[in-house]
Amino acid sequence: MHRTVLLMSTVSLVSIATPALSATTISKATLHRTKHPLSADNRQTAQNVSVKPSVRRLHSQQKSRDAGRDNAEEIHVSGGHAYRRAARNSSTPVTVISSVELRRSGQINLADAIARIDPSITTQAQGWDSAALTSSIRMRGLNPNEVLVLVDGKRRHTTGNIVTDAGPLQGSTPVDLNMIPTSAIDHIEVLRDGAGARYGADAVAGVINIITKKAAYGLNVVTDTGADAYNGDGWRYRVGADGGLKWGNDGFLHLSGEVYHKDFFISKSRSTRDHRWSQGDTWNPYSDHSVSTPEETRENLSIEWGKGITEEIETYGLITYAHRHAETNQHYRLPSAAPSVYPAGFAPIETIEENDFQANLGVKGHNLFGFDWDLSTLYGEDDEDLGVNNTINSNMLTNQGWSPTRVRTSSYRLSQWTSNFDAHRAFNIANTVPVTFSLGAEHRLEMYHIQAGEPASYLNGGTAAWAGLTEQSAGSWERHVWSGYLDGDFHPLKHWDLDFAGRFEHYTDAGNAETGKISTRYDFTRRIAVRATISNGFRAPSLPESHFSSLNVSPTGATGLLGATDAAAAQIGATKLKAERSTNVEGGFILEPVDDFHVSVDVYQINIRNRINGSNYVSGQTAYDAISRTGITLPSGLDLSNVQANYLANIGSTRTQGLDIQADYRWRLHRYGTLDLSLMLNLNRTRMQHINSNAFGQSLASAQTIAYLTTASPRSKIILNAYWTKDNWDVNIRETRYGQTSSMLSYYDLAPANLQYSTTQFAPFVNTPVWLTDLEVGYRVNPHWHFAVGANNIFNMRPCKVNPVNNYLGASIYDAHGANIGFEGAYYYGRINATF
Repeated sequence: MHRTVLLMSTVSLVSIATPALSATTISKATLHRTKHPLSADNRQTAQNVSVKPSVRRLHSQQKSRDAGRDNAEEIHVSGGHAYRRAARNSSTPVTVISSVELRRSGQINLADAIARIDPSITTQAQGWDSAALTSSIRMRGLNPNEVLVLVDGKRRHTTGNIVTDAGPLQGSTPVDLNMIPTSAIDHIEVLRDGAGARYGADAVAGVINIITKKAAYGLNVVTDTGADAYNGDGWRYRVGADGGLKWGNDGFLHLSGEVYHKDFFISKSRSTRDHRWSQGDTWNPYSDHSVSTPEETRENLSIEWGKGITEEIETYGLITYAHRHAETNQHYRLPSAAPSVYPAGFAPIETIEENDFQANLGVKGHNLFGFDWDLSTLYGEDDEDLGVNNTINSNMLTNQGWSPTRVRTSSYRLSQWTSNFDAHRAFNIANTVPVTFSLGAEHRLEMYHIQAGEPASYLNGGTAAWAGLTEQSAGSWERHVWSGYLDGDFHPLKHWDLDFAGRFEHYTDAGNAETGKISTRYDFTRRIAVRATISNGFRAPSLPESHFSSLNVSPTGATGLLGATDAAAAQIGATKLKAERSTNVEGGFILEPVDDFHVSVDVYQINIRNRINGSNYVSGQTAYDAISRTGITLPSGLDLSNVQANYLANIGSTRTQGLDIQADYRWRLHRYGTLDLSLMLNLNRTRMQHINSNAFGQSLASAQTIAYLTTASPRSKIILNAYWTKDNWDVNIRETRYGQTSSMLSYYDLAPANLQYSTTQFAPFVNTPVWLTDLEVGYRVNPHWHFAVGANNIFNMRPCKVNPVNNYLGASIYDAHGANIGFEGAYYYGRINATF
């Protein structure tokens, strides 16, 4: 059987990129990443089936399925303009990640799996408070808000859970990739280029397009489980399944579902201690219980279908739903905080109860005045209730003799309703120059709602660990976005491709934006080609960035993130947020020195003006007064030097420069099997070009803020992979090197008094480069069953530990802001795949 994969090229990651369009079969060598034969693990990948009102097509697909499983797969390319272009033949860099590669990553969630495979993508290894409860990714060291996520070419809605704590992600509301069941994914296309002219705002660093399975038959089941080997905790499991059904003679229905659970991983370090305890205390003086990854349980479901209406028109749809419950540990409170309720002290637990769904509905067809067209509408929403368990409102307890120990602190709802019309047509100019012309229009309604917490969560200073949002922070906001684009792809010469794209967007709250892109590629021979792109981008402040405000109360202080449009923020220098503007330049070459050996090298530069992040903090009485102006009452007994406030602002301009190298080679060992070797490298450097000032003429960025944006992401990331197959055996070995990250850390409890909680003095800290080793061994028992065992980070590598003076209450053992490696160490797992 030839496996059919519907691959959309870099310039066709749009809604018109659908299976119904005619496809051209190309060899496996045309992919940017070498595709493997249907080896032991690859045979489990579901076939993507094109949907068109044709009985002959469905019969052909069934015949292909039954023909045999040992032939090398073929890749079918379809999509929007220039839709007969393969990823390797694109004028901009694209990486294609198959579902089999995602499984071999050893990760049970999608974000971590992609970061294990693509060097330009990193995850925030740790997080504070509610930020630890939502998964996020970064591309080329930029903010998650600057990465656009599509599913089958359609814009994916973002989470409502904003990152409130200071750091490189402050203010971000990323797309939570883990809300999409991995069992529903056929492959992922990673476009590493500014693409705002084609896909609209947010595509500054690049685009991730998730292509779902569209098989009309079969059943695939996966289950895996494992734990962190050296600690024995952090146990996790996943059970997923997907399968397809025919819908008459001209349609399909594909269902996918998944459940996964992950326990707390608690650091067992005994190298630091909570200075608040004396040696004679009977309570465990070590605060490592709050150094942990969250516990979470997710249930994901997707339903996808396609059905012909006439010979030229078909309808399609995709519905995804996910529910998540997660908890994260917080710093330990002493027995003196609430002796009548917690005589031994307590450690609050922040919680999130989340429901996430999106429904995409569309109709598409051919020959509308010669155009292939696609009309679609989608609605996506993320609803979250945040709370705190095992907590107390100490002032309420003192004044009223009672306080709840479990409260809802806030609720968010962020939704997007997007409607698109896209069309494209291929023709020749003067019967000589081939052209593919595309056009489209989009309307997007974005809605954001904040509900205040329960009164006990914010009255009298609020509950420990997370004071609830007050009525002053609550509200509802919305905006409309109207846009349209034109795109022309020309072939002036046989081996020369030239693409022009332009887009206009109007935001009812952020004004107008005009973006454009020029891409070109020239193939000197079938083995040598060059490509280049120049474009500009636009990212309007998100509704959460413009309107969110909150207060976080710690055992010794309080930190407030004030709303950018609030009078309280204006009191400390805030002004109205502006849109981020970017300019991207990229160029590179592609080589195939010999058959089965492919190399691509690309250099890039991304300039971003008016980057949005947290402003420089103010502290002491000034911060106390600004927070009080919001109507919040701070708890008594706080150290004023540890009361801080900031707001989201356009802090300045950055320049990101980097290099991507990708190479793969298939070594045919004949009777000894086949060995696929690959090397992937990303070098990345961000520099601050300009720092803006607030309304009072003061700098908006401290040395710490500059470090968040410029050095918290690895300077380099290298992935070396070897995948060997022979008969029923397969072995995958992966070496990943994370380059250096550095931060400017705050001084805490054990520092000299003049440095504690300073907003101007910081301690440089470096996470040195580290290599991680992953290994997986698989065996296919028969055509239906495949077993695998593996280990990630076999040698238990962990980040560097911070100095005691930068370790808050003995529990902040690691640098939480470096997008490097997590502190969980080695993880061992087993997996079973079944295909029927």
